[in-house]
Amino acid sequence: MVIAGERRQNLGLKRALVVPLMAMMRATNGVRESVRRIHGHAALGACMVGNLQASVVVLGAPEVRGTGQIEMGEDVLLYPGIYLETQEEAWLKIGRGVVISRGAHLVAMAGITVGDGTMIGEYVSVRDANHDRQDGVAMRNAGHTAKAIRIGKEVWIGRGVTVLGGVTIGDGATVGANAVVTKNVAAGTVVAGVPAVPLRGRD
Repeated sequence: MVIAGERRQNLGLKRALVVPLMAMMRATNGVRESVRRIHGHAALGACMVGNLQASVVVLGAPEVRGTGQIEMGEDVLLYPGIYLETQEEAWLKIGRGVVISRGAHLVAMAGITVGDGTMIGEYVSVRDANHDRQDGVAMRNAGHTAKAIRIGKEVWIGRGVTVLGGVTIGDGATVGANAVVTKNVAAGTVVAGVPAVPLRGRD
């Protein structure tokens, strides 16, 4: 009985605190969202070598590692949880109107270009480098091989896709969810699978 009474008392206290707090949060939701976007924009811009356009919408500050050699066009939309990394002389060049969804990873050691209007789905991995192996050397110290990646304009890359180094994806191509892209994709082609293979030309 004592425990039940304490629980009722705790629930009453919780209710008394939560209800006005919820009302306050509802009333300030728009302001808080604006502050989040402004903070995300400033945090990203501070990590970049290049200028960040004011028209870029940052819904959550990406994690930026490496040299910060990132170029970004106007009207880009970035969802929360994105990871961007550039190393050595590589640049990450993101065109105008690109959408990058939650959890995407773009890692450039040779260079990655994303064309205007392309959409990159959730948890996509675009990495232009692969680990090397050397006898008697721990893999983490064995270096890597990097080949630039080019993603064309108006490409649609579905959720969970992996794009490997040296690949070019042509303008207007579509890559189905969870595909692993190991070879070039012709413009206007729909590909899917592991490894990704053409299904048809886009209607």
